[in-house]
Amino acid sequence: MAIIEIDDLSKVYGFGGATTVALDEINLSIEQNEFVAIMGPSGSGKSTLMNIIGLLDRPTHGSYRVNSRNAEKLSHNQRAKMRRDKIGFIFQSFSLIPRLTVLENVALPLAYRGLSTTRRLKEASLMINRLGLAEREYYLPRHLSGGQTQTAAIARALINSPSIIIADEPTGNLDSNDSRLIMELLSDIHKDGTTILMVTHNPELTRYATRVVYMRDGMIIKDELTTLGRVAPTARKAMNYLPFKTEEDDFAGVSALMKAIPGSDESPGETKSLRRPKATRKNKSKSKRSRSRKAKS
Repeated sequence: MAIIEIDDLSKVYGFGGATTVALDEINLSIEQNEFVAIMGPSGSGKSTLMNIIGLLDRPTHGSYRVNSRNAEKLSHNQRAKMRRDKIGFIFQSFSLIPRLTVLENVALPLAYRGLSTTRRLKEASLMINRLGLAEREYYLPRHLSGGQTQTAAIARALINSPSIIIADEPTGNLDSNDSRLIMELLSDIHKDGTTILMVTHNPELTRYATRVVYMRDGMIIKDELTTLGRVAPTARKAMNYLPFKTEEDDFAGVSALMKAIPGSDESPGETKSLRRPKATRKNKSKSKRSRSRKAKS
């Protein structure tokens, strides 16, 4: 059963000569419990599409149904309630409130459901413990590592047991080790039955997806099913065009430079100082005598 259904959806900003088409007649259907990675260059419409799916924005044309409900017919309060109860958001910038502890940040969405303070903190503590942050629940966000901060943000997104998680570059501010931990966590959440939509620029992260949607110029240009644990075929091709330098590349550059220097016969892999040799005392005296003769003449 499709949890998200989008038909001929467009989003246009401005009017007249200043019109910008952010989305151009998008058609997309996402089944329950899919893990969909959305890829594309900056300005391709990924964020606009996520904002509409997350009920943060409205389309200009077309239709959008979420959980079998027509989003256009939802009132302002109904949209807010669905965002609170059915959709969890994970951002690249974490978006935790700096002055609140991890426990208070995670418990915050429960306040909008009218739960008592005691119950909110208890449920938040259980979620934090589930995600392995029990020893950090009274820490402020600035005292956490990047991976711990994003884990806290994920705990906050999960606190209302949403059926859809929208993750916008969830590992964009993390190192490779923390990125792997966060992706493993999202993978576990997906295995529990949650539908995940993840915007990413990193082809490696498509290993965790069951499907990859590619966007460009506001349109979906390719939609492919993938195998868990493997980089998506189209994303793998894109990896060949990514800049990537290794220590071997540096040595190869040095070798090429040496070959370009006249009189250099170093074999590849060997390096040589390119600085001019220091003058010996004998050479210095010859140089001084030469300059004095030229001055007399």
